[in-house]
Amino acid sequence: MEDKLFYKHNVLIEEIDEILFEQPHIRFVEKGHREGEDLYAAYGQTMTGRWLIVFFVLKSPHEALMISGRDMNRKEQRLYAKR
Repeated sequence: MEDKLFYKHNVLIEEIDEILFEQPHIRFVEKGHREGEDLYAAYGQTMTGRWLIVFFVLKSPHEALMISGRDMNRKEQRLYAKR
């Protein structure tokens, strides 16, 4: 997963951790095919100023399965800034 994130989106796992553990703005994306597999998106900014969106499945209150992460587009940045 780490290699895919880096080569496809140039995102480091440390940046994903920053987003997920620093009070991100989280929104529901879509219902999963199975119970407990709903997809969520976490929006945030890294300490270096990079705006990222991380997609994940919440497995338990303290465990998430990361699906992907990428840079936010301009529209997503504007929506995040308004929160």
